[in-house]
Amino acid sequence: MNLTDISIKNPVFAWMLMACTILFGIVAATRIGISQYPDVDYPNISVNLSWPGASPSAVEREIVEPLEQALAQVEGVKEISSQARQGSARITASFDISRNVDLALQDVQAKVAQAQRQLPRDVPAATVSKSNPDDTPIVTVGVSGPFSRQLLADVARYQVQEKLQTVPGVGQITLNGYLDRNIRIWLDTSRLAEKGVVASDVIDGIRREHVEVPGGQLEAGGRQLNVRLLGEALDVEALRKLVVRHVNGTPVYLEDVAVVEDGFEDVNSVARLDGIPLQALGVLKQRGTNAVAVASAVREKVAEIQRSLPEGMKVEVLFDTTTFIEESVHEIEIELGLALVLTALVCWLFLGSLSSTVNVILAIPMSLLGTVAVVYFLGFTLNTFTLLGLSLAVGLVVDDAVMVMENIYRHAEMGKARAKAAADGTKEITFAALAATVAVIAIFLPVVFMGGVIGRFFFQFGVTLSVAVMLSYFEAITLAPARCAQILDTSREGRSAVGKAMDRAFSALERAYGRVLGKALANPWKVLLGAALLFVATGFVVPRLGTEFVPAQDQSRLDVRIQTETGTSVQAAAPLLQRAEEKLAARPEVTRVLTTLSASRGVMSLTLVPPGERKLSAQELAAEIRRDLRGIAGIRASVQDPSQQSFGAQRGYPVDFTVRGADWDTLVTAAMQLKNDLEKSGVVTDVTTDYQIGAPEVQIVPDRRRATDLGVPVSDLANTVSALVGGNIVGKFSTGGRRVDIRVRLLATQRSRPEDLGEIRVRAQNGTTIPLSLVVSQNETAVLQSINRVDRERAIRISANVAPGHSQIEAMNKVQELSKALPLGYRSVAGGQASQFDETTGGLVFALVIGILVAYMVLASQFNSFLHPVTVLTILPLALSGAAIGLLITGKTLNIFSMIGVLLLMGIVKKNSILLVEYANQLREHEGLSAREAMRKAGPLRLRPILMTTIATMMAAVPAVLGIGPGTETRSPMAVVVLGGLTVSTLLSLLVVPAFYRVADDIKEKLRPKAAPAEVEQTSG
Repeated sequence: MNLTDISIKNPVFAWMLMACTILFGIVAATRIGISQYPDVDYPNISVNLSWPGASPSAVEREIVEPLEQALAQVEGVKEISSQARQGSARITASFDISRNVDLALQDVQAKVAQAQRQLPRDVPAATVSKSNPDDTPIVTVGVSGPFSRQLLADVARYQVQEKLQTVPGVGQITLNGYLDRNIRIWLDTSRLAEKGVVASDVIDGIRREHVEVPGGQLEAGGRQLNVRLLGEALDVEALRKLVVRHVNGTPVYLEDVAVVEDGFEDVNSVARLDGIPLQALGVLKQRGTNAVAVASAVREKVAEIQRSLPEGMKVEVLFDTTTFIEESVHEIEIELGLALVLTALVCWLFLGSLSSTVNVILAIPMSLLGTVAVVYFLGFTLNTFTLLGLSLAVGLVVDDAVMVMENIYRHAEMGKARAKAAADGTKEITFAALAATVAVIAIFLPVVFMGGVIGRFFFQFGVTLSVAVMLSYFEAITLAPARCAQILDTSREGRSAVGKAMDRAFSALERAYGRVLGKALANPWKVLLGAALLFVATGFVVPRLGTEFVPAQDQSRLDVRIQTETGTSVQAAAPLLQRAEEKLAARPEVTRVLTTLSASRGVMSLTLVPPGERKLSAQELAAEIRRDLRGIAGIRASVQDPSQQSFGAQRGYPVDFTVRGADWDTLVTAAMQLKNDLEKSGVVTDVTTDYQIGAPEVQIVPDRRRATDLGVPVSDLANTVSALVGGNIVGKFSTGGRRVDIRVRLLATQRSRPEDLGEIRVRAQNGTTIPLSLVVSQNETAVLQSINRVDRERAIRISANVAPGHSQIEAMNKVQELSKALPLGYRSVAGGQASQFDETTGGLVFALVIGILVAYMVLASQFNSFLHPVTVLTILPLALSGAAIGLLITGKTLNIFSMIGVLLLMGIVKKNSILLVEYANQLREHEGLSAREAMRKAGPLRLRPILMTTIATMMAAVPAVLGIGPGTETRSPMAVVVLGGLTVSTLLSLLVVPAFYRVADDIKEKLRPKAAPAEVEQTSG
C-alpha cells in the first residue's frame, strides 16, 4: 500500500496532515525575521597600527609590506587591501565567504604577532578586529532643540543612546555630530610671555596640583580604612586657581595665562538636519533579527523617550531604511495574494467546477506555509530572495495538483467511482509529476557550488523554491487524491455556463491543435528548422539588452557626497555645504536633508517624497541635483543611489576599478589620465578617485646647533608644538558623576597662520624663555596623504555612476578600452559591482550547465532512456529566446534578478515536454502505436493540463510584471523572463517536442541493426 492509497482510505489523516503543516507555517511566519537581503557574515579582518611621525612611504615600506607578506600566508585570503597614511596603517584581509570569521581572526592574530618582531621597535602592538561592510544603520535618530550643545550632547549620549541600547535586537549605536565634553584650557602666548611661563610649565603644574590617588589602607581595631588623597579641583573655578609656577616667589595661577572653560573636544565633524545642528544616532541591528520589528521597537522607544525630555527638546526618527523593506515586503505580499486569486481564476475557468478549483487551491496554503516553516528552521529570513521564491512558487505548487486532479477527473468521467478514479488517476500521473518536480529541483542543485555572497543569496532562493515544489508533489500524491475521493464533482448536470463554454472552447481547441499537430508531425524537419531559426535570431536580440549587476530602485532616498579642496577645515567647508543644503531644500521632491561633515568630506542624505507624489524618478532627480550643485564653487558633488551600492563585501558604485602598478608617480599620472578620458567619454558620471593631492603641511626643522647652545632639548620643542597646536590631554575632571578630559591648546587666534608658530616660547637652560623662531626653521609644502595598495600592489581606485542612456557593461567595456593605453606594467582591475557581476555571471553559467546535465541524468534514469531526455530538453533554447524577447519588449535589463528568472525558467519549462513524452511512451507501450501516432494522440489529451499548469505559473508572474510598488524594479525582470520564456516555449513545445520525438525515433529506427527484425518491430522508450 502506497501513500496515495493510505491517504484515500484515511481521509481524516490527510486533513490533519495538512492542518498540522499549515499550523507550523503560521507559527513560523509570526517569528521569522524580515530583512531586505539574507543575513551573511562577511569574513573581513582589519589590522590597524600607528607609527607617529612616519611618512606614508616609510609606513608602506616598514609596516605594510611585511604584514601583507604575513597575511598572504593565511588560508582562504581572497584579497588584501592596505592604506599607508601619515603615522598609521590599515590592512584589510577579505576571506572566502565560507571561511569561519572567528578562526580567520585567530589565524591573522597569530601571523601579525609573528610579523610584529620584524617591525620597527617603536611601533606599538597592532589592533586586529573583525569588520563587516553590512553593518549600516537601519534607523537614524536625531536629538535637537533650543538648548545648549552641552545639554543636547549629554541627553544624546546618556539618555537616548543608553535607552535605545536596551531595545531587543539593537546592536551597535553610532554617534554623529556628537562631541565629548572637555575642560578646555586655552593658553595665551602674550600672557605666557608676560608671566615668564611656557606651555610645559602649565602642563606640569596641572599634573602636579590636580591629582587624586589612593593612599593605601589603615588597620585599626580590627577595621580596615581606605585612604585616598582628594587633590583634584572640585569645580572649574577651583581649576582656574591652580598654581602652575612660581616666578620670583610670586605664584602664577592658571587663569593668569589661560582661559579655562567647560566646553567640548575640537570640532572635526558636524551634523545638521535641514541646516539646524543636532545630535544624530545610527542604530544597527543584530545579525539574524527582524529588521522591521527592531525598527518598530526603536520608534516606540523614541516616543517613550520623548515624553521624558524637557519641553522644546525633540527626539525623532530621521531615517528608517526598513520603511522601504516593509513596503517592499508588503508589496510582495499583495502580489502573492493577486497571484493566488489569478491562479484560482485560471483553475476555475479551465476546470469549470468550483469543487475542482477548491481542491487545487488548497494545495497552495499547505505548500507555501510548509515552506515558510522549513526556511524558518533553516535560519533564513523573509527577504527579497525567499519572498521571490514564494511568490513564483504559487504557480508551480498548483501544477502537480492540477495534473493529478485533471487525470482523476478524466478517469471519473470514464464512469469509475471517486475513490477508484482517485487511485487510478494518481497512479497514472505519478511518474510524470515526479519527473517534473525532480527536473525543477535538479536545476537548483548546482547553486550549492556557487561561491561568494551572491551564491548565498541564490542558495536561499533555490532552497525556498525547491522546498515548495517538493511539498507540492507530496501534497499532490497524498492529500489531493484524498480530497478528490471526497469532494470531486464530475457531473455535467448543473454545470455553470462558464464551465460549459470552456468545455466547448477546449473541444474546439483540441480539434484545431490536433489538425496542426498532424501537419507538424508530417513535416517535422520544417518545424525544427523554424525553431532553430528563431533561436539563432535571438543572438541578435541579446546584444541589444542593457546589462547591469543590480537594477536601480526608487527607494525615495539619495546620498549626495561632497568633496572640498584637500586641507579645508570643517569651519571653512560648512558654508559651502550650507549653500548646497539650501539648493537641495528648495526642491519640491526633497522633504529632509541630513548633512554630516568630517574634515573636507561631507554626505547629505536626502529623503524624497513618495514616488507617486513627484514627477521625477530618483534617477532623474539625481541628474537634476548634479546640475544644481555644479555651480557651487569650491565643492565637487556626486550623487549615489543607495540601491546601487550593491551588496556583499565590495560595496560602492556601479563602475569601480583600480589602476595598479609599481612606481607611484607613474601610477598617479596614468590613473589621472584614465580618469579624465573616462569623464570625457560620456558613458559615466560622478567620477571620483581615492587619490588626493597631499594637504599642505608646515614642516618645523630644529636648528640643532643653536638649540644645543641654548640648552633646549628637541623633545621640548616637539612637546610644546604638539600641546599648543594640536592640543594635548593633560588630566581628568569630575563633573556630574562623569570623568571628562582636560585639554590644553593655544587660543585659535594665535595659531591661524604659520607665522604664529614662531611666537611660541620655550624655556632655555638659563631659565629664560625664548621664541621658537630662534631655534627652528619652517616651510610649507604639500605632502602625500596616503598610499593605497591592493593585493600587494600600489593601486588607485576610480569609481563612477553610469550616465543616463548607458549600461553598466558598456561603461566597463569603455574602461577596458581606455586601459589599453596604460604604460607597460600597469593595468586596471575591476572591483566592486563590476567584479561581482563577472563572478556571478560565471557562476550562473556554470550552475546552468551543470543543472541541465543533472536534469538530463535524472530524466534518463526515470525514462530509462538516453534519447527521451534530449527530447524533453529541446525546449530549453526556445525558452531562452522567449526570455530575451520579453526583456527587449519591456525594456528590462539583464541583471542578477533576470538571471535568476532564467535559472528558474530552465527548471519549469521541461514540465510540458515531460507530460507529452511520458504519455506518448505509455500509449506506445500499452497500445503499440508508432511514435507519430502516439504523439498525435497524446498531444490533444495533454493539451488541457499543459495549458492549465503553464497559465497558472504565468499568472503568478503577472502581478510582479505589472507591479508599480516599492522594490518592483528587482522583481519585474525575473517575472518578465518567466512570462516571456513560458509564453514562447509553451506555444512552440506543442509542436517542436512532438516533431523532435518523431525525428529522433526515425533516426533511432534507421540506426537499428538489420539483423534483428524482431526488435525493429518493437517501439520502446
